[in-house]
Amino acid sequence: MKYVEIGAGADRGGAEAAVFVDPGPYLARLPELADGLPPGARAFATDPRHYELGGRRCVRDLRPLDMRRTAPADMEIRFRHDRLGHDEDLIVRYLGVPRFQTDILGTCDIASLGEVILDEILPHPDGCTHELACRPGTLVMACADLVAEWVPATADGDRP
Repeated sequence: MKYVEIGAGADRGGAEAAVFVDPGPYLARLPELADGLPPGARAFATDPRHYELGGRRCVRDLRPLDMRRTAPADMEIRFRHDRLGHDEDLIVRYLGVPRFQTDILGTCDIASLGEVILDEILPHPDGCTHELACRPGTLVMACADLVAEWVPATADGDRP
């Protein structure tokens, strides 16, 4: 992550506690970054609910469920709600994908990325990048644009 700050916190006894997340530095830069984002990415990144920690449309704690190719250069990732903080699933469609990279410890299964800690959308020569910091892995998708859609959550995580 370039601007979002993520780190391990510690409780008063010095033991590791919950993960510390601060989207503040990214949000401070977002007005100038947004001008360089394609329309769909701009709409998703600048939605005020996107980085509202604890909000129903914040990506924190969503779980990547599956990833599939929808066209020769397009991909889609479905994120499952966490049942406590969300009542919708999120589908992100990546258009014109020249590359993506995952860093998942010990497996190649997208669902093994774990819960989303937070994400960051940045301008890129090909359009934008969408970086997701997860537990215990990361995903970086470069694309011409993306479309994010919140959909009713299904009980079993299957596609509606």
